[in-house]
Amino acid sequence: MTQQSLTKVCPKGSVSELIDMRLRSASAADLALLRYWDAKPHVIAARGEDGSFDWESELPRRLDWRELLIAENNGRSIGFIQIIDPAREETHYWGRIESGLRAVDIWIGEEADLGHGYGTQMMHLALGRCFAEDVVKAVLVDPLLSNIRARRFYARLGFEPVEHRMFGADDCLVYRLSRQAWRVAKS
Repeated sequence: MTQQSLTKVCPKGSVSELIDMRLRSASAADLALLRYWDAKPHVIAARGEDGSFDWESELPRRLDWRELLIAENNGRSIGFIQIIDPAREETHYWGRIESGLRAVDIWIGEEADLGHGYGTQMMHLALGRCFAEDVVKAVLVDPLLSNIRARRFYARLGFEPVEHRMFGADDCLVYRLSRQAWRVAKS
């Protein structure tokens, strides 16, 4: 599945805005944009010491345990999503972990695009992708403990905190959304 979309009319101030969100596979054509976003202060602050991607080498790699996605709203690229199978991911970032899970990283590229509902729509699409696979029983996220805004965001989506954990130098709170909780939250 390379493209998925969601259309919704959302209030923005006193005017309604059409959100026509689509996810597509990231490609080498996105290299300059991803580098630009990767250097934005709000993206750096959200990812912690985890560091940035080596976009030049990672974008061309097609791995069956990972998706690198660009979120577009009304044809404009606004964010990035990575979905991985943490049990199969090659760096073992998550350590020993059960199978049947997915882990999601998400960011919005421009600070001006924060707070407009785009992240929520991006996550709805990402979760739909994850749970489209019958084997997937839950999805994980690992925001920095200090990132209160992200933690509230995940809680609103139905994620529950399950573990305080250090990933390298990053002090994180791991959240989990089960398939059942996802079904309840989306209905």
